[in-house]
Amino acid sequence: MMVTDKTYKNKNRRERIKFLIKVLLYSGIVYFNLEHPAFYDKFTWLFKITNALSFFLGANIVISIAWLVVLSWYTRRHRTKPLEKDNFILGINRITSVLNTGFFVLAIPIFFGKDLLQLITSITIVAAAIALLTKDYISNMINGLIIMFSDQLSLGDYVRIGDYRGKIMDITLINVVLLNDDDDIVIIPNSVVFTTTVLNQSKQNIKKLTIEFELDHKHKFTPDRVENRLRKAIEEFEHQYRYESFSLKTIEIKKDFVQFKLQLLILHSDKENERRIKRALNTEIIAIAEGGV
Repeated sequence: MMVTDKTYKNKNRRERIKFLIKVLLYSGIVYFNLEHPAFYDKFTWLFKITNALSFFLGANIVISIAWLVVLSWYTRRHRTKPLEKDNFILGINRITSVLNTGFFVLAIPIFFGKDLLQLITSITIVAAAIALLTKDYISNMINGLIIMFSDQLSLGDYVRIGDYRGKIMDITLINVVLLNDDDDIVIIPNSVVFTTTVLNQSKQNIKKLTIEFELDHKHKFTPDRVENRLRKAIEEFEHQYRYESFSLKTIEIKKDFVQFKLQLLILHSDKENERRIKRALNTEIIAIAEGGV
């Protein structure tokens, strides 16, 4: 039940149609069970199917009503940002999916004619063992819900999580999906996100660009000359980055080469601007490495 801002009306309409179909189907099953119970004497397998289906549909209808009410209430009061980036909507969708899955699992023993209350009572004996085996999964789910219902991370944010950085493409109950600068998908467990220092550059509307490179001693250069050439290489982008943030540091001096680190802050966290600035700097670094300053 993912809801996006662009297709909100269409998806909301489809959800209402699905809800109406489920209500009609559930009403038909209940009516048939009450008015024609003798029919099931010949078809016991059909009784099991309708019994399990009525249980699942009843629970699903209640969940859908709650989902529609909460969604309608929330969207009327919070339309300041696109809904596809709204963590509250994302969290509600995930909870709905978990509840529907849970009731579907409970409907399976009903289909086989088991007493649900007796079954639940009996499995409490092994509940501790189940909790122990699934503690990591449960921990990930809880951490995922905390992330979803917070405003610290949102879909589309550019973040750095440990050694990984990229754009948040999805937040699930198990992990956070990033699209890094090389267009690779990086999947990070929620437990790692929750216990790791996270830098959200989108909240600051800036992005730090870092380039490390080495220059051979055979070419004549000084740090000041290298910095001047690199500054000139990105003069056309002077309004795209903070001029005072430009920093060229000498990291290490070796026998054969000197290692530098270049850092600057790009405004508006624009991926295309970052790519163009980075290419201009890399081109100039290659030129310096080949011919010196």
